[in-house]
Amino acid sequence: MNDFLFALTLAPVARGLLAMAIAGLAFPATGVMVLRLNLIPMRYMLMHGVILAGAISLALNMNTLAISVVLNLILVLLMLRLTKDTRFGFGLSSATAMVFTMAAASLVMHIWDVPAKDTLQLLWGSPFALTWTDISALVALAIIIVLYMFMSFRTISALFFDQEIASSLGMRVRFHHTFMVTLIALVIALAMKLLGALLIDALLILPVLVASKRSESLKRLVLSACIIGFFVSTLGYLLAIYTDMPPSGTIALLSALIYPIPTFKKRS
Repeated sequence: MNDFLFALTLAPVARGLLAMAIAGLAFPATGVMVLRLNLIPMRYMLMHGVILAGAISLALNMNTLAISVVLNLILVLLMLRLTKDTRFGFGLSSATAMVFTMAAASLVMHIWDVPAKDTLQLLWGSPFALTWTDISALVALAIIIVLYMFMSFRTISALFFDQEIASSLGMRVRFHHTFMVTLIALVIALAMKLLGALLIDALLILPVLVASKRSESLKRLVLSACIIGFFVSTLGYLLAIYTDMPPSGTIALLSALIYPIPTFKKRS
C-alpha cells in the first residue's frame, strides 16, 4: 500500500491520473456521436491516420500529438468534401482513406528508415508519457465538448433523430455535423496517446454501450456514459498502478467486464 501511495505522488503517474479522469468524463460524449451518426468506419480511419502521423513525426522529429491533430483534421475535411450525403456516415470515403494512410505510413517508414516497432507503439499508448502541454490540450478539448453539448443539445438531439427534419426546422445541420466530426477527430488523436489504437473503444464506445442498456433518453445516455467512463478510467488506472499492470489493458478489461452487468440486472 505504501508503494502504491508513493507511486501516486510521482509526477508522470499523477498527470496520467488527471488525464484519465478528464478523458473518462468527457470522451464518452463523443462516443455517443460516433454511434448515433454511424461513424464507426471513420473512427478506424482516424486511428490509422494517427499511425501515419506517428511515422511522420518520428521521421521529421516533430511532436506526435500536433501532427496527429493536424492530419486527422485534414482527413476529416477531405471526407466531408468528398461525401455529398453524410446521413449514412463516411463508409466508402473512410475505407479509401484508411488504405491510403496505411500505405503512406509504410512508405514514410521505408523512405526515412523509421523503425516499425517505434511507430506501432502508438497501438498501445501510455498515459505516463503525457506532458503538461498534452494535459492542457485535453482540458481545453473537454471544456469544448461539455459546452457544445450543453449549448446545442436540442439541435444535436434533432440531428441524431433525422437530419432532414432538423434541416427543415432551420437548424444548421451541415455546420453541427462538421463540428461533431471534428470533435471526434480531436478526441481520437488525444485518446490514442492515452490508451493506444487497439484499446481506444474502452473510453469512446464501451461506456456508451453500457449506458444504453439503461438509458431511455439521449440526455440520460450522455450523462450515464460520462459517469461510467469516469468510473472505468479512474478505477482502471488506479488498479493498474496498484497491480503494476499496463493502464490501457486494465481499463479496457474493466470496461469489458462491466458491460454485461446491466443485462443481468434487467433479467432478474
